[in-house]
Amino acid sequence: MAKQTPSTVTEFLAQLPPDRRKEIKRVRDVVRKHLPAGYAETLTKGMIVYEVPLERYAQTYNGHALWYAALASQKSYLTLHLMPVYGSAPLAQRLRDGFKAAGKKLDMGKACIRFKRADDLALDAIAEVVASLPVDRYIAHAEAAWRR
Repeated sequence: MAKQTPSTVTEFLAQLPPDRRKEIKRVRDVVRKHLPAGYAETLTKGMIVYEVPLERYAQTYNGHALWYAALASQKSYLTLHLMPVYGSAPLAQRLRDGFKAAGKKLDMGKACIRFKRADDLALDAIAEVVASLPVDRYIAHAEAAWRR
């Protein structure tokens, strides 16, 4: 029988192997604890996504909800996407500094942090970045980036 494509966060987590589920849940707990009010948790494109709902802000450049953060399970690793660090040099530096202070290696692309275990991450630095932008400020941040 073919594996069903999950349509909810609960179904997504249930389909993960136990070791990956445990690690994703640990990071998800940090994100959810520090996420400012107004963002919504959804399952989009096979990822747990924290977004600005379209009801709150619909003038995005592509007509889709504005993503703030996301968690995914890739073939060889897990990922945490922190969109605000992509367009903010100070936030990106704060994240790098937090990893360095915690003695952790930051394996990151533009906004995608790759990890195998939550212990690979500087969770305090991630919590700080997640907590840093209330919805209104993030919308302004995104709009400013689009005007560049």
